[in-house]
Amino acid sequence: MKRFLRFLIAVVVGLGLAGPARAAEAATGHPRFSALVFSKTAAFRHDSIPAAVTAIQQLGAEHRFRVDATEDAAAFTDANLARYDVVIWLSTTGDVLNDEQQGAFERYIRAGGGYAGIHAASDTEYDWAWYGGLVGAYFRDHPGAVNDQFQVATVKVLTRGTAATWPLPRRWQREEEWYNFRTNPRGTVRVLAEVDESTYDPRGYSQPGGSPGMGPHHPISWCQPYDGGRAFYTAMGHKAEYYNEPLLRAHILGGIEMAAGVARFPCGREN
Repeated sequence: MKRFLRFLIAVVVGLGLAGPARAAEAATGHPRFSALVFSKTAAFRHDSIPAAVTAIQQLGAEHRFRVDATEDAAAFTDANLARYDVVIWLSTTGDVLNDEQQGAFERYIRAGGGYAGIHAASDTEYDWAWYGGLVGAYFRDHPGAVNDQFQVATVKVLTRGTAATWPLPRRWQREEEWYNFRTNPRGTVRVLAEVDESTYDPRGYSQPGGSPGMGPHHPISWCQPYDGGRAFYTAMGHKAEYYNEPLLRAHILGGIEMAAGVARFPCGREN
């Protein structure tokens, strides 16, 4: 029922703000769903953001979903968010929304909306506890002080029973800036993939001599139902060139579809 109400609101908003083209899409059932890419930064800015936006737009064209992209926090209103099935926080950093905009996003999720966080989305809104719960864990650090910032490591895919993981090999070797998190979300989320710390040096830059890694179970991608909505997060995606990797694109596509509610969402809490 909530999804239907959001759909009706989206039609009304589309008629008022975007003219007959948007209304025709809604009436015919095309595209499959609508996504808003949000990439505002208030701290470190990743130079991969334009390439990532382009990659998501290409995925939208290939897989029939609408993609709008913005760095304007004013897009976070009840009426505007109701137009979208999923909001993709793409390497956002720092404090990017004010209290009113945060409230609109909380209401959007509670009404059944979807959240997909990519890479630095976990390096965002540290003083907004609700968002910390939504993303699952906050960024702590990554390698780069006593070791190489970018390292080839093996990702262990824990399940292939989701749209975000079925295209992936069980052991997926790739280069990345591997994030360490302030807390381990295991137990509150369903971990989809973890990075094998035995295949790289996980020590982070935040302590002299290198901070410790996260141990033998180091989550790198996960999903969860949250406060009435759906949340997916992957820490992968630092460099622009990574968004040309077919497997990373497939992983991100599947996560977006899961968060949008058009793919199965078997993301209950782990035992």
